[in-house]
Amino acid sequence: MAEKTILRALAGEVQDVPPIWMMRQAGRYLPEYRATRAQAGDFLSLCYNPELAAEVTLQPIRRYGFDAAILFADILLVPQALGADLWFVTGEGPRLSLTDTPDKLAALRPVEEIHETLSPVYETVSILSRELPKETTLIGFAGAPWTVATYMIAGRGTPDQGPAHALKAEDRATFEGLLNLITDATIEYLSRQIDAGAEVVKLFDSWAGSLSPEDFHAYALEPAKKIIAALKARHPNVPIIAFPRGAGEGYVGFAKETGADAVALDQGTDADWAARHVQVDGCVQGNLAPEHMVTGGEALDAEVRRIRQAFSGGPHIFNLGHGITPDADPENVARMIEVLRER
Repeated sequence: MAEKTILRALAGEVQDVPPIWMMRQAGRYLPEYRATRAQAGDFLSLCYNPELAAEVTLQPIRRYGFDAAILFADILLVPQALGADLWFVTGEGPRLSLTDTPDKLAALRPVEEIHETLSPVYETVSILSRELPKETTLIGFAGAPWTVATYMIAGRGTPDQGPAHALKAEDRATFEGLLNLITDATIEYLSRQIDAGAEVVKLFDSWAGSLSPEDFHAYALEPAKKIIAALKARHPNVPIIAFPRGAGEGYVGFAKETGADAVALDQGTDADWAARHVQVDGCVQGNLAPEHMVTGGEALDAEVRRIRQAFSGGPHIFNLGHGITPDADPENVARMIEVLRER
């Protein structure tokens, strides 16, 4: 059995105290992150500077002693590597050149050309694999094809992923061609992260919840299944976490059908229900509401204990149900960990 607590959970071991890490644990709520980002100049410069990206990845490990570190990067680096223009608007988020016609799809780069752009990310992973404490698991990640496609088709984040749904309805060939390209690129990207030292990889499908049940199977489950099968063929001992956020009933059987070693749960998923219907297939991750990192107090303590208890009968990695927000109080993160690790 592996010595690292995260790897033990992913292998199916039930632990008295579940291991913990936190989505977006390297982020704007930490003053040390803000200082390093200012040093980098802007967000993308930080992503592509291996030394500084490694530094911000290490900061929450030094401060809190999380059981895992997740690579600092962004899901939209893959579209940029494929040839989409990418920039960030202060206060508004990412912008991309549109990929919403056959000609624009055809103009993207072939998958084998993405690594030149992404090589700094692999160097970040290499640095982290050397510098992380020996007990800390290194997690790599990528965005899932549907979620990445929604940004490429709309050119930005949208509340309902409407442009992607429209393209799916109006030009299925272009939509599916883009999804297939992203799927193939994601396989190569994650495989290189593993080659560089990632011990676990995670697939973030942040907008899976906007898909109908039929489309969820075709465009969330099936791409995840393809990516996981390809990675397992190359790296059979590397666990994979899938996060189809907002999946609802779609969480049931998702790990078994895709081959994922764990499923991450959003905060809208009832923990007792998930223990009965999802955790029966293996490890689950989650699912404290990120708002508790802002408000803290006894409600935070109670929720941490409730979620720990709900999942105590099976393998569990404690996490939030989505990423920590910039307005979170760092003291509440420390409090969460302290309460979780109570004996």
